[in-house]
Amino acid sequence: MDRLTNTIRPYAWGSTTALPALLGVEPTGEPQAELWMGAHPGAPSRVDRGAGERSLAEVIAADPEGELGAATVAKFGPGLPFLFKILAAGAPLSLQVHPDLAQAKAGFEEEERRGIPIDAGHRNYKDPNHKPEMICAITTFEGLCGFRSPQASADLFEGLGVGSLKPYADVLRAHPEEAALREVLTAVLTADREQMARTVAETAATAAHLGGEYATYAALAHEYPGDPGVLAAMLLNHVRLQPGEALFLGAGVPHAYFDGLGVELLANSDNVLRAGLTPKHVDVPELLKIVRFEPSDPAVMRPEGDGGEEVYEAPIDEFRLSRFLLAPGGAPHVLADGAPQILLCTAGSAQAGELTLTPGGSAFVPAGEKVELSGNGTVFRATVVV
Repeated sequence: MDRLTNTIRPYAWGSTTALPALLGVEPTGEPQAELWMGAHPGAPSRVDRGAGERSLAEVIAADPEGELGAATVAKFGPGLPFLFKILAAGAPLSLQVHPDLAQAKAGFEEEERRGIPIDAGHRNYKDPNHKPEMICAITTFEGLCGFRSPQASADLFEGLGVGSLKPYADVLRAHPEEAALREVLTAVLTADREQMARTVAETAATAAHLGGEYATYAALAHEYPGDPGVLAAMLLNHVRLQPGEALFLGAGVPHAYFDGLGVELLANSDNVLRAGLTPKHVDVPELLKIVRFEPSDPAVMRPEGDGGEEVYEAPIDEFRLSRFLLAPGGAPHVLADGAPQILLCTAGSAQAGELTLTPGGSAFVPAGEKVELSGNGTVFRATVVV
């Protein structure tokens, strides 16, 4: 197994303190948003097997079956199927959705055909893969997930008493659910920008005055003045996860994260279609092809287990997330699997084979390698289902 050296991504929405506090280092003063663990070409982890550091992506590419196992390669191809992250939100992330596999492949091929550079600001599809994901709270974690019922959104709009919101509320009450959500989101995102900026400003002022459940939208408007994503956010469920709770987000589910530290596990992709709360590119026609206009209650998950490995069940094979709450003096957990694994310590101290992991420390375990895990702390395990 290999200790991983990982890259921190300094996105503007990142917390300046959460990751340094977890890692036990001094803050730099700059936002530190995501710590990536895995083999995604955007920021692959690095390992040292005695000849200096090498990219984990290069190590896997040199011997896919040896590193990932024959079953993983047969099912997913010669690359690590998942990307593991620690996410530290200090400000709202963009309101976004992810494509399903067919949409990602088609979108990627079309943008390749058009010759759009991978790093172009207006590129939607960075790779031909889908991006289902799971977020598990390390601290209290706040965000948006999925559409609330149109009636509930209409109540929210009407409660503000802002005249320019009334047409949206009327549509939400009058039309079938899917049609109503599609029509209102489309109208919000395609409205005249100056007119929308005035509506958002009036909404924000009223929301700040009312407080309570409206405080969230006032805060969003403070971060992104005039952004239509503020109104789009009012169509979504507001969720607050407690430590250890998780959400699974499939293709087409609109979501955004606001605040907190969490473990994120996702298919090995960086495809994002944005709807707002961002200065980045928003492709409304493409977004509307991807969004699933289905209201639902957020299914907050808790791990299932008997005191050993606690599993967060998800309807996906590219990744499997579980957690170990290690106690001193307890019998070691023997982790033997025909699939690759990444182990991540988030609290206390853990002994994984010969490696000692402290918060933020992680290790890659090639397929077929047996590891004994013990200590006094919390360890998350990422692997695949084969």
